[in-house]
This record gives sequence, structure tokens and C-alpha cells, in this order.
Amino acid sequence: MMHPTRRTGLALLAALAVSPARAEVLRVTLATATPGGGFPAFGDAFAASVHAVEPDVVIETRPSGGSAENLGLLSRGEVDLALVQGAYAYPALDRGDGLTVLAPMYATPGLFVLRADSPLRSVADLRGQPVALGTHNSGLTVMGRAVLAAAGLDPERDIRPILLDHAGDGPAMVLDGRVAALWGGGIGWPGFVAVAKAPGGARFIGPSEEAMTKVVARDPALRRLTVPAGSFLGQDSPVATVGSWSFILARPGFPPDAAYRIVGTLAKANGEMRARHPQGGESDPRGLDGLVPPAALNEGTRRYLAEARAGR
Repeated sequence: MMHPTRRTGLALLAALAVSPARAEVLRVTLATATPGGGFPAFGDAFAASVHAVEPDVVIETRPSGGSAENLGLLSRGEVDLALVQGAYAYPALDRGDGLTVLAPMYATPGLFVLRADSPLRSVADLRGQPVALGTHNSGLTVMGRAVLAAAGLDPERDIRPILLDHAGDGPAMVLDGRVAALWGGGIGWPGFVAVAKAPGGARFIGPSEEAMTKVVARDPALRRLTVPAGSFLGQDSPVATVGSWSFILARPGFPPDAAYRIVGTLAKANGEMRARHPQGGESDPRGLDGLVPPAALNEGTRRYLAEARAGR
């Protein structure tokens, strides 16, 4: 008869042989932007969704000044990942600074939001008006200036440009009349939502057909986009505009194995992302085709996409 202790030991060995080893905890830092903007909202949804599907992947979000500052944080290795708007992301990737694309965020259609009772009806009507263009280091601010220029307005002289310390400051400035309009981007952008939900409601305007043609021709990072009707409270008609994609970028030398693990988890977490963020479904890494050159992708992301295409 087998000794009880030996029988227990064999049972333990058998259990270990069939039980998968617990994955090592992966902790990474993610730079977002100033409180109240779209990047922190996306960053929180990204971190929570990935962790819900893979508890051993922990993404620590950190506020920052926005896209421009995030590029510096990445280049210096002070964060592992960062959210970067296309106006900054594409030039940085072209420079070959060692930054790579981990995954897409979402398409960012740019719009001006005004109070619904505003007499202004077009971008051209903003001439001479105080306009909040966004924060100092935001890629959205760069896009807003490009849209104004395409509409024939000098963004420094033909309007009274207001730059914000915090993205969340803009909606109150629209509602109390300190600015005629607020520029922003993204269907779930908190600034747009805040103005639309306020008493009296909001109206959204994009560039004219002529201005869209000009701005897309000038900047290959921008493309025509449409904000569907009903994207915001009281928005009854679609709004044609321009915008670009934003991305989750990785620092130089970010380990491909870590990228592969995060990207694979993000793909599995697509349902979670859809539930947590209005544009969360657009962050599926399998949608990267055609958005950036393959050479700009992190090696781990390229590996995941190759396996996904092969059906593995």
C-alpha cells in the first residue's frame, strides 16, 4: 500500500503538470493628458478593460500636458506607453526616433462646439471671436489651427485664440460666453458632451467643403470624417469634417513580448472597450492596417497581427 504522504505528493505533481503556470504580472505606465479631456477618459477605459480580461496586466495611467509632452516622456523613457494625436504621432514616426505604434485609439473628427443659441453658423463666422483652441500641447490644437487656416482665417490674428491649461476648462467658457466656440475632437469627447447636456444645448460646426479639400491636401495625416447624427444630445444631422487617428505609442526599446501580450489582451477586451468608451471599439489592433506603415509598428504588434491574419 502506498504511503499517504507519497500519494499526496504524486497528486500534487500531477496537478502541477496539467495546471498552467500563473502569468507574470506585467506593469506599464501610460501617459494620457490634462484632466477633463478625451485622452484621460480613453486611458481609464483602456487600463480597466485590459485588466478586466487579463488581471495580471496592470496599466498605470498618468496625467500629462498632452501629445507634445507625451512624445518627450516616451523618448526619455519616463513612461512605457502614451496616447498621441495623429498631428504629432505621424511626424514622430517619420523621424525614426525609435517610437513605435502599439495599437490604435480612435478616429478623431474635429469640431467646433457652440451654444445652440449662438448666431454663428460657420467657421468663417468665427472671425474676430474668442475661440478656445484646446490645451497648449495638444495635437487637437494643431488640427484646429489647420482647419482655421484652410477656412481663410489666421489662427493667431483673425480670431482671439484662447489656450487652456486644462481641457476640462473649455465647456464652462462656452456656456458663460467667455468664448464663442470650443474646438475639440472625438465622438465621446467630454467637452462636447458637457456643452450638449447643458441647459440650452449645443450646436456643432465643421469646415466647409472647400476648406476640407484644402486641409486634407496640405496634411496627409488628416482625412475626411463624418460625425453621425445623434452622436451628441440634440445633434439631429450628421456633420462633415476632417480629423485624424490617435494612437497608443510605445517608448524606444519597449519589449516586443510585453507589446504582444497587451495587444492580444486588448483584442480580447474589445467588448469591454465598447462598453466603457463611446469609441472604444475602434481600438481593436486588427484595425491598424492602412493607418501606419508596418515598419512603424512595435515588433510585438506585428507578430500579433501576423498570427491574427493566419487565424491563430
